[in-house]
Amino acid sequence: MTVPRGLYWTLWVVACFGQSFNQDLQFPELTNGAVGESVKFTPDNIPSEILSVSWHFGDIFILNGNPDSPLIFPAYEDKVSFDKNTLALELWDLKLEDSGSYSLTVITSRGNSHKGETSLQVFALIEGESSANFTSKGNGNVTSVQWMKDNSPLSSSSRIIFSSDNRSVSISPVQRSDTGEYQCTYSNPVSSETAKLILIINYGPEGVSIKGPDMVDLGVQVFLSCSANSEPSASFSWTFNGSDTGVTKDALTIDKTDFTDSGEYICTALNRVINRRESQRHVLLVQEGGEAGLGGGLSAGAIAGIVIGVLVAVGGICGLIVYLTKNNKILNQRLQQKGQASGAAQRGQEPDLHYEEITESQNAKENNMNLEKVSEAQTYENVEYKSEYENLKHGVLNKPQASEHQVSNAPPVRR
Repeated sequence: MTVPRGLYWTLWVVACFGQSFNQDLQFPELTNGAVGESVKFTPDNIPSEILSVSWHFGDIFILNGNPDSPLIFPAYEDKVSFDKNTLALELWDLKLEDSGSYSLTVITSRGNSHKGETSLQVFALIEGESSANFTSKGNGNVTSVQWMKDNSPLSSSSRIIFSSDNRSVSISPVQRSDTGEYQCTYSNPVSSETAKLILIINYGPEGVSIKGPDMVDLGVQVFLSCSANSEPSASFSWTFNGSDTGVTKDALTIDKTDFTDSGEYICTALNRVINRRESQRHVLLVQEGGEAGLGGGLSAGAIAGIVIGVLVAVGGICGLIVYLTKNNKILNQRLQQKGQASGAAQRGQEPDLHYEEITESQNAKENNMNLEKVSEAQTYENVEYKSEYENLKHGVLNKPQASEHQVSNAPPVRR
């Protein structure tokens, strides 16, 4: 695997096992640091009776003056700290442009000048791409070297490899889990010294998401919030229907919605250290007040639940109607059968086949016509049938009487 970026640290461990002092100030030749972290430049030997100190970055003043109260120049007021006892300069929140040469000049009360210089190389360790290499150096009689990460022993693995003398460690490629504080301790039977270094792995942005409503009423306030996983924290920008909104925060607010606020909102998260970005889109619909109704403040799941509930209720009502209708038909059939049975029982006392045939014929006619439209002629016909039947039934059907004309013309009676 090719790893395009690497970071090499030299950890100086001063174990107080014996060291020499020179006239010039001594620093490591190169100091490495990661973006967003801090480094400290500490001279190995400092003179006594110091009158003034001066730290430079290239030709630019960082601080100058009496070590008890030096003047820190405006560009570095919130970026450095100074230790008057060790003359160490600590540089915070490293950026790639902090790489370069740093020098310290000391003037004693006797007028002597002492100077030391070192270099800083700032890297951005990127997850899955970069490698990190630590090398520790110490003076004196060193009998053991121990490496720790976050106060636990650092163990070798397929990515973490120790040198044969245990004074160097290589991590390749780095992962976000490698972020933490690393310690190297030199020791002998009578003493020990430890150097520390904080390592931060950069990654992201990833998992960009937008939280907020999809549908709102006209004239309401709306909040959209954007988030992303990133190291360092991502910066954000918003566009609406392809146009820049000017919002550079993780939240976008619409104080009072209008129909023109409907459209596509895009949040873009940017990791400025490794210059990576990722976007997410969100569609917002503004409707007339009340039309958003269920959708304005409810989730899709809640809306689906309400719709299902309504359908279940409608289905229940329909089922009840069918049930009642069916029962009503059954009841009518039973009543009809009961009435027919009762009529049959009465007719059974005076059975008459001719009457039954007439009744069945009459019922057939009634079933094939609308009872409301039965004509008078049909009604008369039924009555005539029934009258004739009654006369036959009781034997009182009389022969037709002779007319007056027939009586007056009767033949004479012979004697």
